[in-house]
Amino acid sequence: MPPVSLVVAGAGGRGSGYAGFALTHPDRAKVVGVAEPRDHYRNTFAAEHSIPSRAVFTSWEELAAQPKMADGVIIATQDRMHAEPAVAFAEKGYQILLEKPMAPIEEDCRRIVAAVQRAGVLFAVCHVMRYTNYTRVLKHLLAEGAVGKIMSIQHLEPVGYWHQAHSFVRGNWRNEALSSPMLLAKSCHDLDWLRYVMGLKCLRVSSFGSLTHLRADQKPAGAADRCLDCEIEPRCPYSAKKLYLGMIRDNQPWWPVDVITTDLTEAGVLEALRTGPYGRCVYACDNDVVDHQVVNLEFEGGPTASFTMTAFTQQRDRETRIFGTHGELSGNGSEIKVFDFVTDKTREIDVHSSDASILGGHGGGDYGLMDSFIDAVAKRDPSLVLSGPEESLETHLMVFAAERARREGRVVSVN
Repeated sequence: MPPVSLVVAGAGGRGSGYAGFALTHPDRAKVVGVAEPRDHYRNTFAAEHSIPSRAVFTSWEELAAQPKMADGVIIATQDRMHAEPAVAFAEKGYQILLEKPMAPIEEDCRRIVAAVQRAGVLFAVCHVMRYTNYTRVLKHLLAEGAVGKIMSIQHLEPVGYWHQAHSFVRGNWRNEALSSPMLLAKSCHDLDWLRYVMGLKCLRVSSFGSLTHLRADQKPAGAADRCLDCEIEPRCPYSAKKLYLGMIRDNQPWWPVDVITTDLTEAGVLEALRTGPYGRCVYACDNDVVDHQVVNLEFEGGPTASFTMTAFTQQRDRETRIFGTHGELSGNGSEIKVFDFVTDKTREIDVHSSDASILGGHGGGDYGLMDSFIDAVAKRDPSLVLSGPEESLETHLMVFAAERARREGRVVSVN
């Protein structure tokens, strides 16, 4: 069987990461085209995958205008640039892997699903948490009755103080008008995962949250607008110098340093902090997304879940507690503990993933997603995709309902 051929729209961190599957599994996948507006990323990507110049484009529109040149497409453009390419590539007959979120607007999500259903193409959303070994083991335990019937779930997304500062205060996902609400950009993973674990439709949601600390009126006295000019920078936990220069000096020149500059030297980082957005004080940015939020969810038949997203943590894996009629389960991405009410004993299951490669990201979920998508395209079997159009739309609607609930101060039905 020949390898599945792919084109990539958007050769940033996510697009190049997913495409890395073809480099490690050339017998299963091959990237034959790319569209990327930034010269460095486009040229680097094309060289890595040995893509001829005739298949290298500066925009997804140019790529979509060509006769169909691959089996599938990876769409990893910015959040607000998902709907148009998804519809266009569906109409061309491409099998589609779409980075989450599908789109920041409900109508666009529905338009994407309608387009892929009309075209009859395979469609997967990058809800990578569904594809980890941790989730597979957890789902198996629940299916065999480890806790009986699920009554409630507590789920925590500890974003991490420096990750919030990098991505959601200084970075591309800081402002709703430029990207999407925090709950959609960061935590649509989590609401989707709760739906997947619960195995039931969500009926109603409520939510509270706001941008409370990382804003201008919380700026410490004497703080400058840039970390390089700030006399209190050594005492600030959100210091850009501490984060980015610290990684360079520790010989860790990768994410998130490679986001702020292509010159991965100390001089290159200093220049980026002096002139670019990532050197700004976290209290002097144009961010407006929340820095903490809670969501309560009610599912069919009465089970409930509570979700907390907060910036104010050490960055670590998500943490979950599942309460059932026969037992209690706790997990953190690498270890699962199950307490049995009958025996009063605890079982411990180690599901740790030690893969530090980019495809090992999200606890191995990035690899699991690509493995499933490539297999599904090769076999023309959409059942191998765990995050298809209908359920992905449903879980996005959960997020949109939660945002309405937060803004309007009421309980909102999901429909």
